[in-house]
Amino acid sequence: QVQLVESGGGLAQSGGSLRLSCGASGSIVAIWTMGWYRQAPAKERELVATITNDGSLNIADPVKGRFTISRDIAKKTVYLQMNSLKPEDTAVYYCYADMTYKNYVEALVAEKRWGQGTTVTVSS
Repeated sequence: QVQLVESGGGLAQSGGSLRLSCGASGSIVAIWTMGWYRQAPAKERELVATITNDGSLNIADPVKGRFTISRDIAKKTVYLQMNSLKPEDTAVYYCYADMTYKNYVEALVAEKRWGQGTTVTVSS
């Protein structure tokens, strides 16, 4: 069973920092892109940042210069360092991975997977 497990969310004050981690496990053959999306209350899920396995980045404008995404390919883990947090960063943050894995009959499956989400709350 393939899983993405996030950690590191919580409460921070405006101007503070948090670091999110997301590790992938299971019969994974390859992960092409990993990243983070977020969903604030009453809003649609939006891109935060993604990183490909060759290091190409896609960073959303609202977080540029404040958030840094990195990845440990060997550990199948992606990180999001969030600095200078603002109340508008409050959201549930979801880990994302575009991967190929083997299912229970050993067939290769290409799929986009999501973590369960971790809540980030920034107080003013």
